Amino acid sequence: MSDLSEAEFDVGARLREVRLAAGLTQRQLAERAGVPHGQISMIEQNKSSPSVASLRKILSGVPMTMGEFFEPERRHPDKVFFTPAELLDLTSRLYKAEGIEPRGRMTLRQVGDARAHNLQILHEHYEPGADTGETMLEHVAHEGGIVIAGEIEITVGDRRQILKAGDAYLFDSRLPHRFRNVSDRPAEVISACSPPYL
Repeated sequence: MSDLSEAEFDVGARLREVRLAAGLTQRQLAERAGVPHGQISMIEQNKSSPSVASLRKILSGVPMTMGEFFEPERRHPDKVFFTPAELLDLTSRLYKAEGIEPRGRMTLRQVGDARAHNLQILHEHYEPGADTGETMLEHVAHEGGIVIAGEIEITVGDRRQILKAGDAYLFDSRLPHRFRNVSDRPAEVISACSPPYL
């Protein structure tokens, strides 16, 4: 899988490969991940493309990170410095698979091997309309970040706020949370999460 270009990456085939390597049926993976059985089948047949949130939820049933899903061979735990081209793109292949236009697109790029360091650092880019999804994210971790450009609406539990460049956040990731760009300009965030989630 790692030799495929981004344009050729087959999310459905990769999910099937991961599921079979774990010795799971579609139904078993769905039960472990807490998603409908039909969702696994639809993704594996490339009849449906998962959102970032739903793919992460499915991968929790294996368990596997999105970095391992998209680039299983890429592990450099001793690497210290990274150019922009060396950041691991966790999202663009999902959009290419389903043909989403740039509006509403979210790009998450990871610094190095998050699992080896028990720390995930992301450079996040949200186009106008981008949204992590109506299904709120929840996971065992703590996360925080700083908005470096634009505005982003963040919901944590029953609290919601629009953060602007220079504003920051920090919370317990077990609280349901969601990120949305409700403005007409792109937004950028630098974030960290420990232990890694995506």
